[in-house]
Amino acid sequence: MSTVGEFVAERLVAWGVERIYGYPGDGINGLLSGLRKNGDKPRFIQARHEELAAFLACAHAKFSKTVGVCLATSGPGAIHLLNGLYDAKLDHQPVVAIVGQSATTALGSQYQQEVDLQALFKDVASEYCVTVASPTAARHAIDRAIRIALDQRTVTCVIFPKDIQEEKAVADPPQRHDHALTGIGCPEPYMIPHAADLEAAAKILNDGERVAMLVGAGALAASAEVLEVAELLGAGIAKSWLGKAVVPEAVAYCTGHIGLLGTKPSWDLMQDCDTLLVIGSSFPYAEFYPKVGHARGVQIDIDGRLLSLRYPMDVNLKGDAKQTLAALIPLLYRKHARDWQERIIANVEEWWRVVETRALTDGNAGLLNPERVFRELSPKLPDGCILAADSGTAANWYARDLKLRPGMMASGSGNLATMGAAVPYALGAKFCFPDRVCIALTGDGAMQMNGLNSCITVAKYWKEWSDPRWITLVLNNRDLNMVTWEQRVMMGDVRFLASQELPDFPYASFAESIGLRGIRVEKPEELGDAWDRALSSDRPVILEAITDPDTPTLPPHITLQQAKHFTETILRGDPSEAGIIKQAVKGMVAALTPDKKD
Repeated sequence: MSTVGEFVAERLVAWGVERIYGYPGDGINGLLSGLRKNGDKPRFIQARHEELAAFLACAHAKFSKTVGVCLATSGPGAIHLLNGLYDAKLDHQPVVAIVGQSATTALGSQYQQEVDLQALFKDVASEYCVTVASPTAARHAIDRAIRIALDQRTVTCVIFPKDIQEEKAVADPPQRHDHALTGIGCPEPYMIPHAADLEAAAKILNDGERVAMLVGAGALAASAEVLEVAELLGAGIAKSWLGKAVVPEAVAYCTGHIGLLGTKPSWDLMQDCDTLLVIGSSFPYAEFYPKVGHARGVQIDIDGRLLSLRYPMDVNLKGDAKQTLAALIPLLYRKHARDWQERIIANVEEWWRVVETRALTDGNAGLLNPERVFRELSPKLPDGCILAADSGTAANWYARDLKLRPGMMASGSGNLATMGAAVPYALGAKFCFPDRVCIALTGDGAMQMNGLNSCITVAKYWKEWSDPRWITLVLNNRDLNMVTWEQRVMMGDVRFLASQELPDFPYASFAESIGLRGIRVEKPEELGDAWDRALSSDRPVILEAITDPDTPTLPPHITLQQAKHFTETILRGDPSEAGIIKQAVKGMVAALTPDKKD
């Protein structure tokens, strides 16, 4: 007779789970024993920290479109999962957390590592969080956790006390009172709105003369339909940060990203449109939407709770983005007037000239311009590569400078915007797609936070990948740069050295010390060769770029208040005053004279 630990392993395999990301501890010894006795199926991937395990599970869900599973011991291990689990919850990803707990015989006695896990996970796993109090309950607990995670695109949690894990399993509960008999499977529904709602949406879109589209992660599976709608309506397409891979940057009327990390064409698109179509996005910043009353709105989202949340829409369509657009397209008329779209295309062309000119300006004191680092990578991106960007200034350059092509995937921590997700994301992607090139784009702050630990996990597993190419770019500027710029622009405050200055660290040398390849770049003319070497390496690479922290990460449209704060920062004597002024002037010159090359 198998134990509950063995049954859990078998049940996960029956659900199609191939990997569990976690870290061991005595609170889950019964579950680990079950995995071992089941032939390491699902396969246990040893992360260096439980937070990384949760990030890996979230990345697994994002890139593979299947449920991600993470495993942690009781007490401190369970607590460590939280940040990665919130990342999954806020980005609507199906992740199941399986955690240990003190034995039922000790619960309530303030036993070592006894934590009220039901209370701990009450919010992050609000849709389903259960403690298994009987071997008979293990079946329905696992089944419901996976099914609810998939159906609701959310985080669920199953808590196993130590003694329950080691008891004899009840694979087939008796069919009688006080028992639940669950099965396996969670089919994808065909979900489109009512015909009357589709017709009402089509009327608004057909009547619009200047249509703007905003697409997010919910539209990732609907790229073809998004483009067809834009062609019919003569629209422009802006993207949320998580929606980068929906539409390639090569599409002439794609204005790029919206918001603080976005582009001026996206700002102009939103301010000048008379009709707005939002697809699979809950982009949060109200100031970047059209002024209320200036544009009529239609929104498509599979989650009805997100409809009319950021902008008051005239028609709300609850449904799958791809299926809903397919039903909407036959109701749309092809617009013959293309003045609006041609204007958008001209704005986009001008913007890319500005971006290129800015990227080619030199950094201060011989340091690299971080935009140049991304610009050099962009045309070298391998077909089908997978990108993961961190929070911080790397997110700016990822959004503005990289041009994705069809077949590529890209993501990062969106709604939580947590630091430290990019490297485990790229690692999680590599476990799902070992034959594809995976690239993490991060800063030195996030790298010191947990990226270095993730690279140790890479060193443990990389030799089994069919394609060994896996790269982490580290922007080494010895500054928590995004927050520094937020202090200047949002607060009008000077850089606070005690909180912002980072210790230097030899990232490339660290890579070599753990059996990876390290490449350090200090000069602009070395960048192209550095990327070539990284992309042709026979092992994973940490590419360390020594970049200028004074390169401005200003919003695409500067408000009077932000300009005032920025000026106040200079007048107060920011420690980097000279460098800020020099780089800001370069950026303004680039915007005014984009055809001039340095």
